[in-house]
Amino acid sequence: MKTTRHYAASALAAAALVILSGCAGMTRQEKGIATGAAIGGVAGAAAGGGVLGTAAGAAVGGVIGNEVVKKK
Repeated sequence: MKTTRHYAASALAAAALVILSGCAGMTRQEKGIATGAAIGGVAGAAAGGGVLGTAAGAAVGGVIGNEVVKKK
Protein backbone atom coordinates (compact mmCIF):
# COMPACT_ATOMS: atom_id res chain seq x y z
CA MET A 1 0.00 0.00 0.00
CA LYS A 2 2.82 2.40 0.80
CA THR A 3 4.44 1.78 -2.56
CA THR A 4 1.24 2.73 -4.37
CA ARG A 5 1.04 6.01 -2.45
CA HIS A 6 4.73 6.61 -3.05
CA TYR A 7 4.33 6.13 -6.81
CA ALA A 8 1.21 8.31 -6.86
CA ALA A 9 2.98 11.11 -4.99
CA SER A 10 5.98 10.87 -7.31
CA ALA A 11 3.76 10.95 -10.39
CA LEU A 12 1.88 13.96 -9.05
CA ALA A 13 5.11 15.82 -8.33
CA ALA A 14 6.46 15.03 -11.81
CA ALA A 15 3.23 16.17 -13.44
CA ALA A 16 3.26 19.43 -11.47
CA LEU A 17 6.86 20.06 -12.52
CA VAL A 18 6.05 19.52 -16.20
CA ILE A 19 2.94 21.70 -16.03
CA LEU A 20 4.62 24.54 -14.18
CA SER A 21 7.64 24.57 -16.47
CA GLY A 22 5.30 24.79 -19.45
CA CYS A 23 3.89 28.07 -18.13
CA ALA A 24 7.22 29.91 -18.41
CA GLY A 25 6.59 31.25 -21.91
CA MET A 26 2.92 32.10 -21.43
CA THR A 27 1.47 35.59 -21.48
CA ARG A 28 -0.33 36.99 -18.45
CA GLN A 29 -3.71 36.33 -20.06
CA GLU A 30 -2.82 32.72 -20.94
CA LYS A 31 -1.70 32.10 -17.37
CA GLY A 32 -4.98 33.55 -16.10
CA ILE A 33 -7.00 31.29 -18.38
CA ALA A 34 -4.99 28.21 -17.41
CA THR A 35 -5.22 28.99 -13.71
CA GLY A 36 -8.96 29.63 -13.93
CA ALA A 37 -9.50 26.42 -15.86
CA ALA A 38 -7.51 24.39 -13.33
CA ILE A 39 -9.33 25.85 -10.34
CA GLY A 40 -12.68 25.53 -12.11
CA GLY A 41 -11.97 21.92 -13.03
CA VAL A 42 -11.21 21.02 -9.44
CA ALA A 43 -14.30 22.87 -8.21
CA GLY A 44 -16.46 21.23 -10.88
CA ALA A 45 -15.18 17.79 -9.97
CA ALA A 46 -15.87 18.42 -6.29
CA ALA A 47 -19.33 19.91 -6.86
CA GLY A 48 -20.69 17.91 -9.78
CA GLY A 49 -18.35 14.97 -9.95
CA GLY A 50 -17.47 13.01 -13.01
CA VAL A 51 -16.09 14.11 -16.32
CA LEU A 52 -18.99 16.42 -17.17
CA GLY A 53 -18.71 18.38 -13.92
CA THR A 54 -14.95 18.70 -14.34
CA ALA A 55 -15.22 19.86 -17.96
CA ALA A 56 -17.97 22.36 -17.16
CA GLY A 57 -16.01 23.75 -14.22
CA ALA A 58 -12.87 24.05 -16.33
CA ALA A 59 -14.75 25.89 -19.09
CA VAL A 60 -16.36 28.34 -16.70
CA GLY A 61 -13.10 28.80 -14.80
CA GLY A 62 -11.23 29.53 -18.02
CA VAL A 63 -13.73 32.23 -18.97
CA ILE A 64 -13.54 33.78 -15.49
CA GLY A 65 -9.74 33.63 -15.54
CA ASN A 66 -9.73 35.39 -18.90
CA GLU A 67 -11.99 38.15 -17.63
CA VAL A 68 -10.01 38.68 -14.43
CA VAL A 69 -6.71 39.33 -16.21
CA LYS A 70 -8.16 41.18 -19.21
CA LYS A 71 -6.64 44.60 -19.80
CA LYS A 72 -9.03 47.45 -19.16
